[in-house]
Amino acid sequence: MRYNRDTRIGVLSMAGAEYQQLEAHLARFVLPQTERPLGQGGSAFVIEGDGDGFRVGVTCGFPFERGGRAALAAIQDHCGTLDFAARIGFSLEWKVDTHAVQQGLKPLPGVGNLIAVASGKGGVGKSTVATNMALALYREGARVGILDADIYGPSQPRILGLSGRRPETTDGKTLEPLLAHGLKAMSIGFLVSEEQPMAWRGPMVTSALNQLLSQTNWGELDYLFIDMPPGTGDIQLTLAQRVPVSGAVIVTTPQDIALADARKGLEMFQKVNVPVLGVVENMSVHVCSNCGHEESIFGTDGGARLSGDYGLPLLGRLPLRKDIGEHTDGGTPTVAADPDGAVADRFAEVALRAAGELAASSKDYSRLFPKITVEGD
Repeated sequence: MRYNRDTRIGVLSMAGAEYQQLEAHLARFVLPQTERPLGQGGSAFVIEGDGDGFRVGVTCGFPFERGGRAALAAIQDHCGTLDFAARIGFSLEWKVDTHAVQQGLKPLPGVGNLIAVASGKGGVGKSTVATNMALALYREGARVGILDADIYGPSQPRILGLSGRRPETTDGKTLEPLLAHGLKAMSIGFLVSEEQPMAWRGPMVTSALNQLLSQTNWGELDYLFIDMPPGTGDIQLTLAQRVPVSGAVIVTTPQDIALADARKGLEMFQKVNVPVLGVVENMSVHVCSNCGHEESIFGTDGGARLSGDYGLPLLGRLPLRKDIGEHTDGGTPTVAADPDGAVADRFAEVALRAAGELAASSKDYSRLFPKITVEGD
């Protein structure tokens, strides 16, 4: 028998009372990936009768292949405080849905969600953060790609260890993305030499990006990360208006000068109705590679102030470490180079929090309905 809100009428047994108690108790568990109570924004649960007890089925709207086991154990421990005679079993599954994009735009065929990773200025580690977030979600079981949208200064070929590689085409119309560490990747850097300057004006840059996005055979993806160019000029605004984005992540350092530019990037997305999923504070604390001493050389709590001013979540704080730079320059990002390390865990926390925020946003229901065409006789 299924116990839910619609079938409680007439249930007068102890099982019915225990169901209500269990439901209320589960609703008080806060899922770390969304920082929302279980059953709200990005997660759901169903309680079913199981002969001599109950079975709780938890569903999450973000990838949870690795972290799900720990989350389920935490939910089980949370329910362990109940004084039940009935046995309680637990299960968890996840599914990434397609979420709404800007009005007037359609999601990219085959691509569930585009996440733009942006900053108001260069030098804050945006590309490194974007790549490691993408890798973290891939490790959680999602199908993930990354598009290097920085036409003037593409960095993904070097970060992913793909320098000198060229994409192929099988049909003469679309490019096959290159594969690195499980990610599908595309960049203008795959098509030109690393030393060649891109002396293009704005319209040419926008056209090139649109071609890289729409003429790449991405296949089926749950997430496509867009490593945005720094700044908030005409190119960035045009991309934010024309590319169907489900959500954006703002990367900043704690410095006031970086925060001032990050505010501009954040407000740009808000003006074009792209939901900002949250703020990432990068280079939050410098960690000495010799003694482990930590020092906030760029200031403190800048990301928290920025997110607080706009009522957005602070997705996480990432350290400034020598090995992160070495991994990036070596073509094996930290999440791939040291997947079980503490820094990889930090990137995973940031990525899952962003995915959780996206899961809590509006879904795209247009794909559920057939396209109807009305023609005259």
